Parts: sequence; C-alpha cells; structure tokens
Amino acid sequence: MAQDERETLLALQQALSEEQFQTLKYLLGGQLPLGQLGPATRPQICSLLLQRFPGRALQLSADLLRRIGRHDLIRLYRLPGAEDEAPPGEKAPSGCGEAAAGSRGDPPPVASSPASGRARRLTEKELMQLAQKLGKEWQEVGIVCLGLEKSRLDQIREDNPRSAVMQSFEMLLEWQRREQQEATAPRLRACLAPARLDPQILDVLQSFHGD
Repeated sequence: MAQDERETLLALQQALSEEQFQTLKYLLGGQLPLGQLGPATRPQICSLLLQRFPGRALQLSADLLRRIGRHDLIRLYRLPGAEDEAPPGEKAPSGCGEAAAGSRGDPPPVASSPASGRARRLTEKELMQLAQKLGKEWQEVGIVCLGLEKSRLDQIREDNPRSAVMQSFEMLLEWQRREQQEATAPRLRACLAPARLDPQILDVLQSFHGD
C-alpha cells in the first residue's frame, strides 16, 4: 500500500509543470522546513510527504492540487474528494491551469451539451469589471487558480506599474487568450471558486451566466 501511495505521489509530481511544482513547494512552506523544501526534487518531495504525513499524503496532495488548479489530476488518480470535482451532469472545467496546456494549439471545442450551450466568451468590459474587484492578490490568483506562469505575471506588473486594476485586467486577458472561446463565465467561476476571494467577484461572474 505504501509503495502504491509513493508511486501515485511521484506520478502527480511528474505531471506538474516546473512553475506548478515551485508553487506547490511554496504552498508547503508552512508545513515543512524551508531548508528541506528549497533544494528538494520531485522524488524528495514525495519522500517528505510520506515521512511527515503518514496516511495523509494523498489527502494533502489533493488539497494542494486544488489550490494550483490541477483538478484533472485529482480526478485522474482518484484522490480523496475526486467525486466532488465534477458534479453529476456538469462538465468539469479544463481550463483552470496547465490541464489545457497540451491542447493550446487545437481549435477551441464547440459547445455540444445543454449545460454549456448558452455559455459565451467573456467580453473585455466584463473582464475589467472583475479586475476592479480582484485587489492586490491578483498574482496569486493567476498562478494558483488560472495556472498562468509567474514570469508572465511579473512582465504584466512591469508593463503596468501604476495600476493594480490594469495588472489584473491584463492577467485576465492572458487567460482569455489562452482559453479562446472557452473563456466563459462558468469556466472562470469554477477556476476562482477554490480561492478565498471577495464573494462579490463570484456574484458578478454569476450575473454574466447566460447573458
């Protein structure tokens, strides 16, 4: 059983991009010694999780994966809480992180189910409304919820040094460019739901549904 747990943990680590792996180590900073986390490789992180959290390593990994937007891995490896990741009859979001990275060059899928038939692409005006409410934590939202690279977010901050709203807006535009026609209100709401944001943000997104 321990061997199976280690194999699953290692598979999860290997599935993360380098940016996501570094974010995961950052999130572990409050639970593991920073001196061990900094230079740790993916197999070493697996060993640390098994040593420090016996019997809970997979549960902790599932919680961390939710925070970095890799809900697809939770479902794929049937981690604790996987049954809650995709409500019955509702298509699970696939654009909340690097899960969609492998298909960026493919044409956007055409909505074919009743649940997604009414969803439309968010407008720039709507993205600006959201940007005005995101606040100073926009970079954390970009990395943890939207799966954007920190280097790109740093560039956005440098390009818009005087306005946090414009920084947030450019971040949302970056996500929209990546998702193309899938950059809808339901998709973005699903991505942001795990974060501790102002409830008004999710309310605004809810108001965009089906417009």
